Amino acid sequence: MFYGKGKDIRERSLNFAVEIIKMSNGLPKNPAGFELAKQIIRSSGSVGANLSEANCARTQKEFISCVAISLKEAEETKWWLNLLFKSDLIDEEPFNNLDNENTEIIKILVTIIKNTKENDRV
Repeated sequence: MFYGKGKDIRERSLNFAVEIIKMSNGLPKNPAGFELAKQIIRSSGSVGANLSEANCARTQKEFISCVAISLKEAEETKWWLNLLFKSDLIDEEPFNNLDNENTEIIKILVTIIKNTKENDRV
């Protein structure tokens, strides 16, 4: 369904998940650090995993559903990032960089959903 154009968002979401993993490696090695790392790694990785699934969708409805799940996971990732920052577990600069990229991914996902729905009405 992406017809080649979706490669950018899938690649971007992969790179974002890799940066989350790298950031998570610097979290404290205590129960809170382990749990928060696990949560944010899962949600950020799920963004791209669901986009990959969307790429193989059999119907437009299934495609939109998969992209919508990616959007929900990106929103969850935003929540975990904010929790890490407000808990003083990551510094402002890495937080801002990750948060800005996550926000851009969210905007792209919203646009994909919106455009797909509009194309269905034509």
